[in-house]
Amino acid sequence: MLAALLLLLAPVGLAGPALARTQAQVGGRGPLVLAAASLQEALTAAADSWARKGHSRPVLSFAASSALARQIEAKAPADLFVSADEEWMDFLAARKLLVPGSRADFLTNRLVIVAPAASRAGFAMRPGFPLASALGGGRLAVADPDSVPAGRYAREALTNLKVWQTVQMSLARAENVRAALALVARGAAPLGIVYATDARAEPAVRVAGWIPAEAHRPITYPLARLTTSSHPDAEAFRRFLLSGEGKAVFRRFGFGTR
Repeated sequence: MLAALLLLLAPVGLAGPALARTQAQVGGRGPLVLAAASLQEALTAAADSWARKGHSRPVLSFAASSALARQIEAKAPADLFVSADEEWMDFLAARKLLVPGSRADFLTNRLVIVAPAASRAGFAMRPGFPLASALGGGRLAVADPDSVPAGRYAREALTNLKVWQTVQMSLARAENVRAALALVARGAAPLGIVYATDARAEPAVRVAGWIPAEAHRPITYPLARLTTSSHPDAEAFRRFLLSGEGKAVFRRFGFGTR
């Protein structure tokens, strides 16, 4: 019956969070969490830990923070949101879409330059480092710097390192940081800028350089409950993620915690 219902709903445009919400309601699943693409492995592991305690397993939907924030603005019926930057959470707060008092800075990360695993590329990070010449006519894979947090951090860092102007016309703009990672992993781009946790999750790439943390504003992942939240376990799962036990899961995947 559930499968038949979902087949009926899918053709009329009930996709993404709306479809996930329908699955949660019909199948008795846990709260719906919209989260930055870089959190896939870690948040999945945290949801598994929560489910092992006897709770309904949360439904997870991953995409660029920018895309998710726009869905929430359009009243996507989700319970929790984890953004990869403060800006998109501020965007929702300004529209009064966050439950008062539920927002908390949660995780931290670093930016790295990645290359295919067989590459010998390596960089000493200093102003004017030869990033453009290292591309060899190829493109630099980055999440869209006009909207996606990883791309915004990358643009800020490269600007401060005085190399942005040398590469801005050679970008392979990706819809999210995992899409940028995939371009490098399959050899479609010789270099990319992603989070350190992304590089750790993909054996087909290697870190060619660590971007100095002082070259960009701190990478912070805020978590909040949404005003559209209706699942009775939403607040409890939020508190679990912020607990020592929950944060320990994310540290296993290379995230810093607050």
